[in-house]
Amino acid sequence: MKQLNHLGIILDGNGRWAQKLNKDRTFGHKQGMNKIFDTIKWCQAENIAYVTLFCFSTENWNRPVKEVDYLMKFPGQIFSDKELKKYIANGIRIIWVGRRTKVPKKTRQALENAESKTEQQTKTIVNLALDYGSGEELVSAVTKICQGILQQKFELNDINQDLIYNNLYTCASPPIDFLIRTGGEQRLSNFMLLQLGYAELYFTKIYWPDFDAIALKTAIADYYARDRRFGRIEV
Repeated sequence: MKQLNHLGIILDGNGRWAQKLNKDRTFGHKQGMNKIFDTIKWCQAENIAYVTLFCFSTENWNRPVKEVDYLMKFPGQIFSDKELKKYIANGIRIIWVGRRTKVPKKTRQALENAESKTEQQTKTIVNLALDYGSGEELVSAVTKICQGILQQKFELNDINQDLIYNNLYTCASPPIDFLIRTGGEQRLSNFMLLQLGYAELYFTKIYWPDFDAIALKTAIADYYARDRRFGRIEV
């Protein structure tokens, strides 16, 4: 089995976890988001170089205003200057993947500050997908390509898979090898549809706040037990 180089995680189940405890859904989001640094450290222990975390989708704006407002505040909390020192000390680079025009100003500033402060780090690349949707990402990529054609940077005949991939938000990362979705749902929810083309998928009923290093090791063991053929057959 090929080395697990790029892991994607859909961090699902925060709200339902909180509701089971008779608490507000925001309590679950707080527990889930406070685990991000630890999760990256677990991935480093498994020699995973790229990690993509799905935190907030373009469709999540349809949730209650109170919940959305709370979620928009978490980047400022987990990426404070004090917290960022831990990321830098551990060689972690943060890249925000997603639409940048709709989030509140303070949210955008916190994420862009995290990108700027960690941009020299190379041990682990973390794509934080916030206000991300694969459909919107494709629109963005096509728009950039059309602008490039209008500016005569390249021609229509130059369009190929590589050009499209190089205009995605995740162009600095290779395709995802393995996707874990917590929380029990078994769908992709408009997440990284091109980047997941040959990824192995793993669905667990564990809610994200309960997902720990042991659960990650279990999932990774499942990955390495599979045979990724990429269209080939054994002869």
